[in-house]
Amino acid sequence: MKSKHERKAPQFVIQDGKPSAVILEIDQYVEMLKKLEDMEDLKTLEQMRKKPLKFRRLEDFLEEHEASA
Repeated sequence: MKSKHERKAPQFVIQDGKPSAVILEIDQYVEMLKKLEDMEDLKTLEQMRKKPLKFRRLEDFLEEHEASA
């Protein structure tokens, strides 16, 4: 894998005088997808933390999910 300094610069595809696409090395693309997923996970966690915690007995949870299985 190339270091960040050895990577090729992204290539921009221009259509009708406007950027319409970007060509990246695959490792850059995968890295971007991982970062995006991490950001989405953090956003979900922040939303979950805003809600009050609700606890219930394990037996009640298992009983509820046994019925649906």
